[in-house]
Amino acid sequence: MDQGTMTEQNDNLSNYDKVIETWRKKFLEMDQEALIRKFQLEADEEALYLIYFSHKMRLDRKTGKVTMCEQPERELTFNTVITIYNLFHYAIENPAASGKLVPFREVKRVYPFEAAYRKTILSEFQNTFSGHVEELITACRKLNGEKMPQGDAGFILPVFPFLKIAVLFWDGDDEFEAQANMLFDSNITDFLHEENVVGVAADAVYYLTDAAGLEAVSIYG
Repeated sequence: MDQGTMTEQNDNLSNYDKVIETWRKKFLEMDQEALIRKFQLEADEEALYLIYFSHKMRLDRKTGKVTMCEQPERELTFNTVITIYNLFHYAIENPAASGKLVPFREVKRVYPFEAAYRKTILSEFQNTFSGHVEELITACRKLNGEKMPQGDAGFILPVFPFLKIAVLFWDGDDEFEAQANMLFDSNITDFLHEENVVGVAADAVYYLTDAAGLEAVSIYG
């Protein structure tokens, strides 16, 4: 790797870190008691707790840092941290899931991001799990997925306790390559900024590959 490439990558990572730092400070300015009531969060004197893709996350009241309770030293993905901060900032006053799961293109205001979503998220999802259907099924169950009749592996997954998505996967054969799709609650943008919807999809791939025992695929937002 040449020096220019290394510098570019470091600059990109630095930019992500700067974004997280900005939002960490914004979280510290939020009314934490109001957040606890609004999202029915578990909390104590030291932290707020939120379940994300079936992992318990901890938000330190004093530092604003987000960590995973089961693995406090684990480095969380950019998408995980920013999605949690953005949930608290962008959710409307009384958000409510519709329970209706729709394709990405039918989610409000996400149209500008559809090409990137398909090119990066869905292609990575189908390529990674091609030939690994059983591993995907196991991973979905580990993440408390609810089986759906569609696909070789189709599951409804809780993103948060109050918001769900679905992952659908058909494995390839000699004639057809693997196909993947995701469905989102039609009201997801009442909870999150539209860019976060892509981040949620990326984290679905990340946590599924991790739960499947494959190399965790981290896709930056």
